[in-house]
Amino acid sequence: MIPLGDDSRQPSRFPIVTIAIIVVNAFVFFLELSGGEAFVKQWSVIPADVSAGRHLVTLVTAMFMHAGWLHIIGNMVFLWAFGPEIEDAMSRPRFLMFYLLTGLAASVAQIAAMPSSTVPNLGASGAIAGVMGAFLITYPRDQIRTLVLFGWLAQITVIPAVLLIGLWFLTQLFSEVGAVAAAQTGGVAYAAHVGGFILGAAIGRFFERGRRIPEWDIGS
Repeated sequence: MIPLGDDSRQPSRFPIVTIAIIVVNAFVFFLELSGGEAFVKQWSVIPADVSAGRHLVTLVTAMFMHAGWLHIIGNMVFLWAFGPEIEDAMSRPRFLMFYLLTGLAASVAQIAAMPSSTVPNLGASGAIAGVMGAFLITYPRDQIRTLVLFGWLAQITVIPAVLLIGLWFLTQLFSEVGAVAAAQTGGVAYAAHVGGFILGAAIGRFFERGRRIPEWDIGS
């Protein structure tokens, strides 16, 4: 299931921060393509290095990097599906702070899960998981336009946010349990997804500005 956007509401302001984050991710990705493996190793998180107090700046730089075209396209689609509404519920500066904070928390969670790993960790998934966690708490009843794939068949339908995001989180949680049980040292950073999501759900409401319109008032 691929979320395409919120069918229940439209942001009241242009989502400039969400778009700026997407642009920065795209720019850094093209730097990766030109810089190659050396660039990736220099700016991605290597848990063993950070655990030893080295290369701490990579906690920030890694959240704007991606492992390939599918990785960045998938992440940016998810960010665009949920980011504008959460940016609107917060203020632009608060949303940026929230995004960076959940991204940092995601990296810390992954490092805590595998502190001695020398496999580079990179991607915006943890920060985006934080946005999804905030969305689940703030707008659980919103209907999300979703592309559902059945083999070669595809259909666009609407799915409640609580169901779509809830299923996504459970998938990440059980995948992380399996990864730890298998002593996984590479692949998808499920711990980052879980850590970013939990923090986003826990603190998202504190970043909201003023009084938001309750989600059950939509359409009244």
